Amino acid sequence: MAADDGSAGLRRQVFFWLGTAVFLALFLYLFSNILLPFVAGMVLAYFLDPVADWLQRLGLSRLMATVVILFAFIVVVVLAFVILVPVLTTQMADFGRKLPEYLTRLQSLITSIDPKWLEQRFGVNAGSLRDGLNSLLSSGFSLLTTVFTSIWSSGVALVSVVSLFVVTPVVAFYMLLDWDRMVAEVDGWVPRDHVETVRRLARDINTATAGFVRGQGTLCLVLGAMYATGLTLTGLNFAILIGFFAGLISFIPYVGSLTGLVLAVGVAFVQFWPSWEMIVAVACVFFVGQFIEGNILQPRLVGKSVGLHPVWLMFALFAFGALFGFVGLLIAVPASAAIAVLVRFAISRYLQSPLYKGHVTEPVPPLPADRGGGHRSTRG
Repeated sequence: MAADDGSAGLRRQVFFWLGTAVFLALFLYLFSNILLPFVAGMVLAYFLDPVADWLQRLGLSRLMATVVILFAFIVVVVLAFVILVPVLTTQMADFGRKLPEYLTRLQSLITSIDPKWLEQRFGVNAGSLRDGLNSLLSSGFSLLTTVFTSIWSSGVALVSVVSLFVVTPVVAFYMLLDWDRMVAEVDGWVPRDHVETVRRLARDINTATAGFVRGQGTLCLVLGAMYATGLTLTGLNFAILIGFFAGLISFIPYVGSLTGLVLAVGVAFVQFWPSWEMIVAVACVFFVGQFIEGNILQPRLVGKSVGLHPVWLMFALFAFGALFGFVGLLIAVPASAAIAVLVRFAISRYLQSPLYKGHVTEPVPPLPADRGGGHRSTRG
């Protein structure tokens, strides 16, 4: 009877949480077009909550700490829009206009290599190489055009929504002001029989999410500034655009730095050839950046608490982006971190359940000691 009651309780819990997940997914799907400023405000409040706690420890009230943080944040955003956005917009327009020319010149540089040397060393026919490069560059140009068009249209749609710049700071202000009270309120809704388990899961989810959203977000900004500065010092064209682009997509391990390296070296070949020193200098910016990231920034800002596999992260970004649009991209990382924690918890419960262990069997009694002078094991 007790086993039946336990099974029924487990089924009720499973149905309840599955129903909650389905309701949240349906809610996001139906209202994804209007949720952007609200989700952005929540993400901003979550990102800045540790700063508010730190200011409170210094003696400020929660209201004053919230006002100071949001004022400083708005000042930084305004300065970024005044200084960086015009430069990035100009470089993006120039890059899009000159991209076909750069691809053509890069193709010419590659195909200008001695055909006989290529055939002797690598067994590659110059005509086949030229045709393959034409096909590859055409496909790459088409892909880049599609990507930049999509980014541009998303950016235009984002900028055209005035509510993003009006509603987001208001939502962030109230969320940051009432963050601790809301957490305590939600904690009071948890069934008392499972409150410790839910709290432990919430702590694990918060650790994984905070490690990525706060740590990796800060890391991306630092890397973008570092790459942009280093490439600018080398004199590379579109240095700020390529540097910040490589830094901002560094939340996907290896993808950001590799993409930035390919773009920067490709532009450097066209711009500096045959000056090998400058091309090597451009490549060294990314190698030095990767060394600093792996040995200094990553351990300090992110640590090992995230636990998100790069493949799982990329799948989550594509899946949430396809389902919920730009809002999906904002919630992809925290949602995937939460799902990963819940999956690990479910697996641990499964490994402890009778479903995994099967029927409990009686332990096999040890063999009687050999009294007939047979072989006995010895211990050194």
